[in-house]
Amino acid sequence: MSWNPALDPSIPIGDQVDSIESVIVPRARDLGGFEVRRALPSVQRQMVGPFIFFDQMGPAEFLTGEGIDVRPHPHIGLGTVTYLMKGRLHHRDSLGTDQWIEPGAVNWMMAGHGITHSERTDGAARQAPLSMFGLQTWLAVPKSREDDPAAFVHRGKEDLPELEGEGKQVRLILGEAWGARMELEMPSEVFYADAVLQPGAAIPLPDNHEDRGIYILSGSLFSGGQEYEAGRMLVFRPGDQVSVKAGGQGARLMLLGGATMDGPRYLWWNFVASSPERIQAAKEAWRAGDWAHGRFRLPPQDNQEFIPAPNN
Repeated sequence: MSWNPALDPSIPIGDQVDSIESVIVPRARDLGGFEVRRALPSVQRQMVGPFIFFDQMGPAEFLTGEGIDVRPHPHIGLGTVTYLMKGRLHHRDSLGTDQWIEPGAVNWMMAGHGITHSERTDGAARQAPLSMFGLQTWLAVPKSREDDPAAFVHRGKEDLPELEGEGKQVRLILGEAWGARMELEMPSEVFYADAVLQPGAAIPLPDNHEDRGIYILSGSLFSGGQEYEAGRMLVFRPGDQVSVKAGGQGARLMLLGGATMDGPRYLWWNFVASSPERIQAAKEAWRAGDWAHGRFRLPPQDNQEFIPAPNN
């Protein structure tokens, strides 16, 4: 049986109750003129499907010469997707990847046993003012995939399936939904989509996934007769047939979910694992700083600095 802390067979579903299981209000953090809102993990939910980390970055405006500098840092036991609506980020990793992340593209990084990467706005990106708005998500991976080799895959905006009709435009970022499929191998069942709805337009949640949620990027939506504003994540009960409708200003939504994980996960800093022992081993490896022979390497194109591990 899959693990889901909120899935209880005694809970009524369908018309007996509201289909929304929980409403998550993200925690905001100011990073010096650049606001990040974190919806996952939260006190209500550690994960929605495999999604264990969900951050909204911005929107923010950088002056000429300013930008983002996330120095090289490690990950284990997860996959990451940085999805931008505005701006661009320079990704470099310990595999030798050197890739600009741009709006609408998918950049899937599988950490597996261990990877190090940096994300910056550098070079020509700092020679003019820059707008930045996007989402960073982490996906936990099944226990059988935690020690997979690290990997990085880029798919351009033109490679993403698009669905359009009845006042909505949907771009499928990961997985399978509404009969469409993104051709990118995933470690577990998942869906992730970017949907733009005109005022009053409706969209059903995919019915082929156990765990489903919606994050409201802009505008508002109605579900169960109640209106929800931007900056909220709604998590829905498994098994219900659910359709939501955009409010009077329309809405831009991120729809996400998939199969629940094969157990809870431990999180420490940038590490996700199925046991504390795995976290401790990675912590010790990063602190050792043996970039030539150890578990972690620095990106060859960005190896002059790194983020030290926290003391706790």
